[in-house]
Amino acid sequence: MSRAFEELVAEADAVSVEGWDFSWLDGRASEERPSWGYQRSMGERMARARAALDIQTGGGEVLAGVPKLPALTVATESWPPNLAEATRLLHPRGVAVVADEDEPPLPFADEAFDLVVSRHPVNTWWEEIARVLQPGGTYFSQQVGPASVFELVEYFLGPQPPEVRRKRHPDDARATAEAAGLEVVDLRSESLRTEFFDIGAVIYFLRKVIWMVPGFTVDQYQDRLRHLHDHIQADGPFVAHTTRFLIEARKPA
Repeated sequence: MSRAFEELVAEADAVSVEGWDFSWLDGRASEERPSWGYQRSMGERMARARAALDIQTGGGEVLAGVPKLPALTVATESWPPNLAEATRLLHPRGVAVVADEDEPPLPFADEAFDLVVSRHPVNTWWEEIARVLQPGGTYFSQQVGPASVFELVEYFLGPQPPEVRRKRHPDDARATAEAAGLEVVDLRSESLRTEFFDIGAVIYFLRKVIWMVPGFTVDQYQDRLRHLHDHIQADGPFVAHTTRFLIEARKPA
């Protein structure tokens, strides 16, 4: 028997959304993963690096899963709950976690690292990345692409203008990286099927990923949520498409 709208809403509105662990959505939402396997590929590069930096590490979950880390590994993060979780996960691995506001400059000297990585950064400060990379060093990143999950965004906010839909385009990332003096050696993107199986999953996602529908609250969108709940009950999961791109850039030797 399907669960009542009020029960699903109350549950999803009360659960903690701290950290960057999405396990609460297990069985309630699904998202295809990019074919390139970011964590595995990043781990291969970590195993060869001497000094590495993970920018905007979140709760440190991705970095903590890497089998072999360089002797010198540093992670930055700005959000206090994530800082606490990253410290808990990464300090036992010998990783220093640095509080950083995600604004230039990075708190490191020139040419400090031969590998810089970042998974889903909010912003990419290409000139700073170029500055802290050693000659011959690599930046390796999986990023959110343009109009990601916009079926859900536009359900709540209405059609978005072309300039908003284009934000975070991989071609723009290439141009900015090259303008900072880096050579882009790999760039690929994918659109990935994402499904929400109940309205609680939608609420949890929008409470956690706060930039999707800025200022989202259950009270504000009560009518739209009820309409979406009825749609899911009648027609099955709400389907959206997540966009991701992988970029690898090298600083000339």
